[in-house]
Amino acid sequence: MLYHLLYPLHTEWFVFNVFKYITFRTIYATITALLLTMVLGPWFIRKVSELKMGEVIRNDGPQSHFQKKGTPTMGGILILGAVIFSTLLWANLTNPFIWVAIFIAVGFGTLGMVDDLKKLKKGKGISVRAKFLFQILVALVVSCYLTFSLRLDTHLYVPFLKNTTPDLGWFFVIFAMLVIVGTSNAVNLTDGLDGLAIGPTAIAFGTYLVFVYCTGHYKIAQYLQIPFIKGAGELAVFCGAMVGAGMGFLWYNTYPAQIFMGDVGSLALGGSLGTIAVIAKQEIVLAIVGGVFVMETLSVIFQVGSYRLRGKRIFRMAPLHHHFELKGWQEPKIIVRFWIITVLLALLTLSTLKLR
Repeated sequence: MLYHLLYPLHTEWFVFNVFKYITFRTIYATITALLLTMVLGPWFIRKVSELKMGEVIRNDGPQSHFQKKGTPTMGGILILGAVIFSTLLWANLTNPFIWVAIFIAVGFGTLGMVDDLKKLKKGKGISVRAKFLFQILVALVVSCYLTFSLRLDTHLYVPFLKNTTPDLGWFFVIFAMLVIVGTSNAVNLTDGLDGLAIGPTAIAFGTYLVFVYCTGHYKIAQYLQIPFIKGAGELAVFCGAMVGAGMGFLWYNTYPAQIFMGDVGSLALGGSLGTIAVIAKQEIVLAIVGGVFVMETLSVIFQVGSYRLRGKRIFRMAPLHHHFELKGWQEPKIIVRFWIITVLLALLTLSTLKLR
């Protein structure tokens, strides 16, 4: 909005020329989202508490989690509100990628909100089948739009192998859908401890902020030998807003949490992250920077598979963070160590920009 209102004035007042630069608008989108979540956080927590929208704790979870029962939830509404407002305020709204990112965030966030509300009222959320079907439908709409309307490159770019770029053709639609849905559910599975999901998610968005900026800049993309996607750089504003909102939310979500993000947050953030990876043509490196999400997801898959095939469990409890809890690790130790791992993986991911 400010881009459209103020940048045209640069011909009369040179100072408004700064609104031309994505870097400038990204910085202020980050600050705006951060301040919004921090300032509105106490009010939001109070309102959610008044509405008695407290976390429902599963009986089969670790015993230590029972003390968290009743903690305000659905903080994802605060995150998404800050992200969308900041993006609309600072982004170039003629850019279609911005609207794709917002569409995914709102679509998956709506699904998560309905699921959260159903859990609060009936103690049980939407069925797994219904949730998957909705995610697949929304992700397919986005995948088709990116592929057929925006003509997004359908090649798969493999890190470390610059000459290995298979063209997926029409199958790219299915591939993109799987990336978006898979990432959404991976973040959702990780959201089990105070600050465990939002920390790695903010770090991942910070990493992709660099990727989309480089991908959308012709000279930088040419120098780094990565695909140039015209207009993708504007998504740096959206990623910056996600980083800012994530840090602001973490102020209240850090141990001991005053509020949880709920499915409205985890599903939306994961879906948005997957979408950004698809647009940036960096789908494979998502498995690196999102290594914590991958470990959490695989722990559930292996646990279920092992129990069904052998009647034995691999972990004391899945997802993986519960396993460490039952081994006696204190919750803050698990959280911070997972953050450290994510930072290291983010650095490794960024190194792929030069290792081609």
